[in-house]
Amino acid sequence: MDNLLFYQEYEAFYAMARTSAAFAAYCREAFGEDFSQDGFSDAAQVSRVLRHVQPTGDLHMLDVGCGNGKMLAWLQKRLGGSIHGFDYSTQAIATANELHRGDFRVGVMGEIDYPENSFDLITSMDTMYFAPDMAAFVGQLRRWLKPNGMLFVGYQEGDVQPRTTDAASTVLAQALRRWGMPCQVEDITRETYDLLRRKRRAAENHRQAFLAEGNEDWYAMLIAQTDCAQVPYEEFAKSMARYLFVAHK
Repeated sequence: MDNLLFYQEYEAFYAMARTSAAFAAYCREAFGEDFSQDGFSDAAQVSRVLRHVQPTGDLHMLDVGCGNGKMLAWLQKRLGGSIHGFDYSTQAIATANELHRGDFRVGVMGEIDYPENSFDLITSMDTMYFAPDMAAFVGQLRRWLKPNGMLFVGYQEGDVQPRTTDAASTVLAQALRRWGMPCQVEDITRETYDLLRRKRRAAENHRQAFLAEGNEDWYAMLIAQTDCAQVPYEEFAKSMARYLFVAHK
């Protein structure tokens, strides 16, 4: 595990998120809900799932890179069904299994596997770009989906993945086309820019609470994560982009 991208950082992050009241309060202010976010998945973005999926008692949901499972539990309250998730962080999965009733596993994209036709809905918020082989992993997700199952992805370019021309030219869009998965795409780059600026304000509002906990390093990280949005939007959008993909099997 130690050779995986950001593995040690995420182990430390989820250990902090497990106990920090300052971080939970920051998440609620910045994102509208505390999903222990280390990305851009606020409640407004995640709630778009509800436009496409009807509540049902037998719904099976899988989250790719589920963290401590808080987002999945939030969706389960609104959609019913059962929740499944995997993440390479042992800290995150330990917390998920403590907090929620579901199937949570330590696993790595491209290595973990599930039976064919297992899930009605697969979500991936700020995680797909960690796939070592995007086309192969999308093919795997397609196999895991039930017929007519849905894949919901929050996908960013400009950090882990380089910025491309538009949504259609992303590595993810190319992989979906390869596997014949029709999709709808929403460009939420401007929304993300505004969210980054809101994150910065929220971090500053909770600075003293972070410092009182001895978590000044995490406060500094939150501020550093938002530096890219301290420029006019037009400049930001030249190097960063974010999309929501909704694809079907």
